Amino acid sequence: MPKLKLAEPKELDAEVEDFGEKEKGVTGALTLMRGLDVLKSVSGGNNTLPKISKDLTLNKSTVHRLATTLVDYGYLSFSQKEGYALGTMLLELGHAASQQITLTRVSHDYLVRLAADTGDTVNLGVLDGHQVHYIDKIPGTRRIEVRCVIGERQAIRPTGLGKALLIDAEEDKLREVYNRETREFPNYRYDMKTWLEVMKHYAQEGYALDMDENEDRIRCVAAPIRDVSGRIVAAVSISSAAQYMDDSRIETLKGYVKDVTLQISRELGYKD
Repeated sequence: MPKLKLAEPKELDAEVEDFGEKEKGVTGALTLMRGLDVLKSVSGGNNTLPKISKDLTLNKSTVHRLATTLVDYGYLSFSQKEGYALGTMLLELGHAASQQITLTRVSHDYLVRLAADTGDTVNLGVLDGHQVHYIDKIPGTRRIEVRCVIGERQAIRPTGLGKALLIDAEEDKLREVYNRETREFPNYRYDMKTWLEVMKHYAQEGYALDMDENEDRIRCVAAPIRDVSGRIVAAVSISSAAQYMDDSRIETLKGYVKDVTLQISRELGYKD
């Protein structure tokens, strides 16, 4: 009769830990879904625990726990007189979503034409917290394709988009960005003094470059998009392999990207 092979204690511990992580993941996803259900219920007019509980067929203690967390983070508000209501955080998210939708709708055809005219990859990005969020991309026609995905987030300091988005920033803000990203990415081409000088030059010229800083042998030329108030709300970059981006071509592409971002800015109400 064959002998049963017993698992080693370390193997058992690993299996238990893996099961525990999966269980946590399932529980977290379920909690998130229930929290979203609470938001939807409140948006439908259910403003008290009994009403939300009945609407979602959840017990009141669960609803109270979820609603309290949502209030703490600003997704719901609560008063004794009015009960639960949608919170200001949803207004902020809605405004941000509206801006991004408007940006992509207004700018997309311009980006398509820019990619066709240059043969290079064209990206549209916005600041999202402490990162650059890529919200649109038009692939180029070059043999070497620049790696970038819509929805991707990258650091600010080394990217053309990131620097273009900070062209109007005060020195204190630039120092803050530099120091924060140094802690996560300590090996960067420029020291603080040089980077501030580079950013000052970009601010004067109205464009920004990524000269193999974010990815080896990849270069970008970027410029900001402004809204009706003149505030920078996004940026466009032209990206390609360094072999297609020598100094003379970069000079040419500066004009292309600045012209396109100005046209998009005017569509958003900017008066230059």
